[in-house]
Amino acid sequence: MFGMNDNQETVSSQDESFRTISTLKPSTILKWLVFLFIIIYFLVLFFHVPLLTGLGRHLVIEHPPEKSDLIVCMAGSNIERGLATADAYKEGLSSNIYISKEKLPDGYELLEEKGIKYPEEGDLLERLLLDLGVPGSAIIRSNLEADNSWDEARLIRDEVEKRGFKSIIIITSPTHSRRCWLTFRKVFEGTDVRVLSLPSKYSKFNVEAWWKDRSYLRDVLIEYEKLLYYRLKYGV
Repeated sequence: MFGMNDNQETVSSQDESFRTISTLKPSTILKWLVFLFIIIYFLVLFFHVPLLTGLGRHLVIEHPPEKSDLIVCMAGSNIERGLATADAYKEGLSSNIYISKEKLPDGYELLEEKGIKYPEEGDLLERLLLDLGVPGSAIIRSNLEADNSWDEARLIRDEVEKRGFKSIIIITSPTHSRRCWLTFRKVFEGTDVRVLSLPSKYSKFNVEAWWKDRSYLRDVLIEYEKLLYYRLKYGV
């Protein structure tokens, strides 16, 4: 009896709530929706800067520079990464620089068949480093293609183990630095190799205003998508 009364009271209460909501005038509902929208708008207005700044800052991983066995200049964005790599070499952080071989673009083999010499991205990066004063003897080139940061890190681990290196510095773009460092940390898991992240200072990425630049807005959104993807696929 008591259980039945409790259920009846609950149903009755729900019915009363439904009737109360259903009796609200459309104009009243609209007023509440407008009020709610205004509250949300002002919350976003006052807190969007620290929120967006935090999102940008989260992507950047930077460690104090230490002398290491190898500097890894990650593929892509040759100029900003190449400049930072040359600086690190001149500062004596390492006497060895690793350059990856990026996946060749469609049509490249056809150019070779026609006898047309077209520089690869690695060729351009090497030329930049040489022009910046890095000796050719310091540059290590890979003959194996890397399609993404995960593949690149795995190839570099093979090179590091073959040469007996115990410490590396990763130089990449600021927005790429967190995913890159997490990837290398995962790939080198179980080894005693020290991995440091040193994002390029030549990037114009600004954690306090990145959303004002369309290109960086795109980069940040894509980078968070890739972070999620790497988390799910590789467990970084």
